[in-house]
Amino acid sequence: MFAVLKTGGKQYRVQSGDVLRVEKLAAAAGDTVQFNDILMLGGDTPTVGSPMITGAAVQATVIDQIKGEKLIHYVKRRRKHSSQRKKGHRQKLTLVRITDILADGADKTGVMAALGAGSAPRDAEAAPAPKAAAKPKAEAKPKAEATPKAEAKPKVEKAAAAGGDDLKQLSGVGPALEKKLHEAGVTTFAQIAAWNEDDIAAMDEKLSFKGRIEREGWVEQAKTLAQG
Repeated sequence: MFAVLKTGGKQYRVQSGDVLRVEKLAAAAGDTVQFNDILMLGGDTPTVGSPMITGAAVQATVIDQIKGEKLIHYVKRRRKHSSQRKKGHRQKLTLVRITDILADGADKTGVMAALGAGSAPRDAEAAPAPKAAAKPKAEAKPKAEATPKAEAKPKVEKAAAAGGDDLKQLSGVGPALEKKLHEAGVTTFAQIAAWNEDDIAAMDEKLSFKGRIEREGWVEQAKTLAQG
């Protein structure tokens, strides 16, 4: 009598006394395991499952946990800058000897089911860790007296002194540029009208407007505006 069993995603035709290498099982050497996924039973009256045969099983004794032959995985890509990779691998296997083939009654034998090492049930569910006792709340510390806010700094007074001229009348001078001139201490047309070459060069540096004062003709405009 023979049987076709399924384990580790593969099918094996076995009979009593056969030694078989299967995908690693969660069992130690000397344990008896039972394969419950039986696809076919052969003999005088063959039986084919749909897809498995209910109640049928194959029992085996674990001989040892072994490793298969070393397999070389080699990949070469001709058009990928001659890329190549060589990788060795030895599959973990379990060596078993088939001892018995059962046509029925497999659910009453009490023999440990042959499960893959990755799907073996845990011996015991990890008990949830007891919750730590809640720590007593620390007494609320009295709030520190609020420190008085620093006195708000007075707003910077406009640089333009009382009676200063409207410098925006100069060509190319807007509110932002007028503010820069005020910060530089320039508030009247008379000051600009009195500029010499050194004053113009210095103001060009402050305002980051190289040559703009001469291009716009501020000095001549300021002389005209100062005279009213």
